[in-house]
Amino acid sequence: MGIPMVLVVDDSPTVRKIVQLTLQRERIDVVTASDGLSALAMVADAQPDLILLDIMLPRMDGYNICQVVRKSMAYRDLPIIMLSGKDGLFDKMRGKLAGSTEYITKPFDSSELVQTVKRYLDTPVARERATRRQSQPNRLRRLS
Repeated sequence: MGIPMVLVVDDSPTVRKIVQLTLQRERIDVVTASDGLSALAMVADAQPDLILLDIMLPRMDGYNICQVVRKSMAYRDLPIIMLSGKDGLFDKMRGKLAGSTEYITKPFDSSELVQTVKRYLDTPVARERATRRQSQPNRLRRLS
């Protein structure tokens, strides 16, 4: 079985590091991006099993990233969890409409984050994706 990989996208180095350390303690590989365009490149290059995505990002916001990823056949079912300081109903609905799977409000509880991430990584599809990625580490897949 492959080791799961999560892409953490946040413009705050502190948030990226906290999430990275939290997930690595759970034996989850983590790759990070600090802006929207880098995030899209990382999706294609790293082929993560799940994305933790901030909304307010430079160069492209989380809503747009979510929509681009959802348009790709290869990543249509990839779990995308919005991680945002925006906690209003409007923001949560906008995230759902963009294609997010789940929405966690910052500041978040580490145990809630781990529990939510593990729930989406503990599926046959996610396990198969991780195994496939590790058997072909140099294979790149485009977002189109």
